[in-house]
Amino acid sequence: MVISAVEPCALLLNGTVGVGKTTVADAIGDLLEKAGVPGAVVDLDWLRRCWPSPECDPFQLELTLTNLSAVARNFRDAGAIHLVLAGVVETPEHRAAHAAAVGLPLQLCRLKVALPLVRERLTARHNCDPEGLAWHLHRSGELDTLLDIADVDDFTVDSTHLDPAATAAAVLRVAGWVQ
Repeated sequence: MVISAVEPCALLLNGTVGVGKTTVADAIGDLLEKAGVPGAVVDLDWLRRCWPSPECDPFQLELTLTNLSAVARNFRDAGAIHLVLAGVVETPEHRAAHAAAVGLPLQLCRLKVALPLVRERLTARHNCDPEGLAWHLHRSGELDTLLDIADVDDFTVDSTHLDPAATAAAVLRVAGWVQ
């Protein structure tokens, strides 16, 4: 695979819980590394993992953006020209805030997977956590609908029938990062 995107840029994989954002981001990172393209992968969930959350910001957006700004700058200073992010962006305002935080042109790719498969993945992931499973199962449908309505993504890749490597390749093709 020849990576043709040479200008510094960022790609955020957006989608509901259990859709595979982190797994696909890792697979994209592997493809970039194999192609010799300097880059970095960031799971935004880790940038917000702090408790308790303020009542006015239950998903820790402000903390995420503050941390993303610092982490993105550090990765750029270390030579990364492509940043691959896994997270959730629900509004045009949040999209603009994420773009400002990374300091690079930002594309959003919505990953879609049939909800029954999402539910299977969540059930496997949370098999020892019934409360977490119940929350994630509810949130998966709710968030999928919110993202449909928000329509903040540049393009969508349906990975229901693709493995992570094939999904990563499809995302890079549609994003225009490969020739």
